[in-house]
This record gives sequence, structure tokens and C-alpha cells, in this order.
Amino acid sequence: MTGPRRRPTSGRVLRAVAAASVLALAGCASVDIPRMPGPAVTDFVPTAVPVAAPTSVGNLSPDGFQEAQRMAVRIRNVGCISSTGITGYTLSTGSGFAIGPTTLITNRHVVADSAELQVSTYDGRDVSATATSTAAIADLAVVRTTQPLPTYASLAADDPALGDEVTVVGYPDGGPLTLTRGRVIGSTTDPLNENLGQVLVTDAAVEPGSSGSAVLDSAGQVVGVVYAKNASDQSFIVPVTTLRTLLEDDGSFVDAPACSSLP
Repeated sequence: MTGPRRRPTSGRVLRAVAAASVLALAGCASVDIPRMPGPAVTDFVPTAVPVAAPTSVGNLSPDGFQEAQRMAVRIRNVGCISSTGITGYTLSTGSGFAIGPTTLITNRHVVADSAELQVSTYDGRDVSATATSTAAIADLAVVRTTQPLPTYASLAADDPALGDEVTVVGYPDGGPLTLTRGRVIGSTTDPLNENLGQVLVTDAAVEPGSSGSAVLDSAGQVVGVVYAKNASDQSFIVPVTTLRTLLEDDGSFVDAPACSSLP
């Protein structure tokens, strides 16, 4: 080690479109009449959150989840930091979901600069990640695991329509598996310029750690992936047609660069 070891930080500081904006973290608001998108997106969904301490029961989630919930995973990213005379690590958290026996989808920014990815399933099992690849034209990443995942999701054939009800399934605040409901309220060109083409906007509130969460339709099929929010608690979604197009193109995902080994 070349200098003092830094204690775990609260995560990376993510770039903001409007630096003066304050992210308001509130509960889910349900409306009967779809609203058009409000203020511009302020940031990626933050990923830096406190990590719950282990308990005598291993912080296991209660069983009895539906199949669409059991495919969700919690992802912890242990990343390196290095500056003049200082080395250490960061810890951030996000969500993801299985699309195959050993294949996960999450956000590119959830796995960025990772020295180690820690993946856990709905029932508290730790699953080893063997490879990570990211897309250049969308905030998406594919993670491969060594052990089989409990179950995996079906991708819808089409994007949801304006006014359709959706459910976000993930691990906000790095905590228990949570379902948050809302509606599609519009579409827009990605305000963060992370995705090619249109993204969807919903009024399903998302929290730190929700990045990479699956967005499900009423049939339990994936219709999008959460990646950002704005100050009005509207969430921004990579649509399932974009995800499908990239998965069908072998060149869309490339190996993710890893940071240096931890000291």
C-alpha cells in the first residue's frame, strides 16, 4: 500500500445535469390520469447507500415471492480509488434481474470501475459474478454468474404504452426486495445522453439502489430497466425494445474495464 487506507466511502459522486438540484426521495405516488414529464432529469439513480449489517438469520427475505420477484438480485460494487498517496475502495449498490439461468441485466453505471461485484438473490444466497460486459449506446450491462439463479424473467415483445401501469422490482437503499407501482407518463430523448433514442418516463418513485431494477407490466414481463430519476420522483427507463435490440447484436456489449486490485 502506498498510503493510508481510506475507509469505505458512501459511493461515487455521480455527475448531475443540474448541479443545483436537490434529489427528493419520497414514496410512490399513484395517479389516475397520466401526467407529462416534469422537470429535467437531475442524475442517475444514486447507488451509494449504507449497507445493512449481517444478522443472525443472514438478512434473508421471506419466501413466497412471485416468480417475477424472485428473478431480482441485489448488486454491490466494490470499486477501487487511487489518488496521490491514497488508495482504498468504494462501496455502492444497485439492482438487477435475471434473463437466463446465469445471466443478469443491470445498468452500466452500477458495475462501473468495479474490482468485485457481489450478487445476492431474493433468498439471501451469494452468487459469484464471473464476467461483466457493458453497452456503449445505452446504460445497460450484462453480468454472468457461476451458479444458477432462482428464476429468470421474460422480456415483453413491445414497449408499454402511455398510461400503462408498471411495477418496479428492486432493492432500494440496498434493503429488502421492494415493489413500487406507477404509470408510464411519457417518453423523451435521454436527458443524460447515455442512451440512443427515446427513453420512457414513469411516475414510479425510485430510490438509491434502484438502478438496474426491472420494470414489469401487468403480466409480469419486463418492459424496461430503471436508470435515472428527476427531482419530481419521476423515473427514467431504458425500454425493452432497446434492450432486445442490443442483446440480439453480439457486438453491442463489450468487456467492462475493471479497476486495479484492492490494496
